Amino acid sequence: MIPRTKGQVHIIGSGLLGTSIGLALKKLGVDVSLEDSSSATAKLAIDFGAGRALNESDSVEVVVVCVPPDAASTKVIEALQRFPQAAITDVASVKSGILNEVRQNAEESFRYVGSHPMAGREKGGALNGRPDLFVGRPWVIVPDEASETEVIKRIEALVLDLGATPVQMSAAEHDSAVALVSHTPQLLASLLAARLVDAKDTALGLAGAGLRDTTRIAASDPTLWLQIVSANSEQLIPILKEFELDLEKLIAALSTTSSAGSLSVIASALSEGNRGVSRIPGKHGGSSTEYSRLIVMIDDKPGELARLLTDIGDAGINLEDLSLDHATGALIGLVELAVLPDTQSRLVELLESKNWKLAG
Repeated sequence: MIPRTKGQVHIIGSGLLGTSIGLALKKLGVDVSLEDSSSATAKLAIDFGAGRALNESDSVEVVVVCVPPDAASTKVIEALQRFPQAAITDVASVKSGILNEVRQNAEESFRYVGSHPMAGREKGGALNGRPDLFVGRPWVIVPDEASETEVIKRIEALVLDLGATPVQMSAAEHDSAVALVSHTPQLLASLLAARLVDAKDTALGLAGAGLRDTTRIAASDPTLWLQIVSANSEQLIPILKEFELDLEKLIAALSTTSSAGSLSVIASALSEGNRGVSRIPGKHGGSSTEYSRLIVMIDDKPGELARLLTDIGDAGINLEDLSLDHATGALIGLVELAVLPDTQSRLVELLESKNWKLAG
C-alpha cells in the first residue's frame, strides 16, 4: 500500500497513542521520528520499531503531538516554532482550550489543526502500543476559519493511512460530543467501580458480564482522566446534572413502589435505556440491536475458541460482533456471537451439527 502521507512524520510523546501511530506508519514505509520528555520512554518506543530519533538535518512535514491535555498547547506552540514547514496536529481529548491557546500565542497558528482519535486502551504507555489501534475508528479533525486547507489535507491523509475514518467537527461540537459519549461513561464507570472497594467477596463472586462491561474503563489512568474531565468540565456539568435529576426520580420511585405512578417511572427509565442503546452504531454504522445473538459454551482450554471460529468461517458465516466471558467457578467460556437475523438459523444448525453447546 502506497502511503498518502508524504515526507517525514515526527511524533512528540511516545506513549500509547504516539507509539501506535509510529508503528502503523512504519508498516507503510513512512519515515517516522519520535521524542518524549522521558528518554527511556522514547528509547522503548524506538526499540519497538515505532520510529527513530530525530536528527538536526531532518525535514519534517507533519508533527503529531501526543502528550496529556495540560501540556498539549505548549507542545503545539513549540512545534510550530521548531518545524517551520510542518503541519501540526495533536491528539488530546479536549480541543477548545488548546485551539484558543494556540491561536492566541502562535504567529503561524494556521499550520495547526487539532484532532482526536476515538480509540485507546485502558492501559497506556509504549508497551501497549499496537499498529491496528485506529483501524475502523472515527478520528475527529477540528479545523476552524484560520486553518490552512493544505494542512487539513495533510492531517486527513495521515488519518486515512492509520486506517481511521476522518470526521470533521468544530472544537465546540467535539467537546460537547465527547462529554456525552466518552467522558461521562468514564466518570460513571469509575463511580460504580468505586462501590466495589468495600464490597464483600461473596458479592463479588457473583459478578458477571454486566458488571465487567460497565466497569471495564474504570481501570483507565486516573491522572490522565483528571486532566481530561477538568478541561471539559463546562460540557460535563449539564450532563451530570441531568443524571442527578434522573437518579432522584428513580430513587423516589423505588422508595414508594406501591404509590401510583412509581412503577411507570421505573419502567420508563428502563425503556428509555433500550431506546438509547438502539441508537449506538454497530458494525458498518448500523444499529447494534439489529443483530441476533447466540451464546456458545466452550471448554476453557487452549484452541477451543479458535476451533469455534474456524467452524463458523469454514461455513461462510460472517460474525458482526463477538464477546467472551467466563462462567464463575467453572472451566467454561461463554462466547456471545452476533450475526444478521437472516443468518441466525443457519448458524444454529451449524453449531448443533458440530456438537457445540448453546446456552439458553
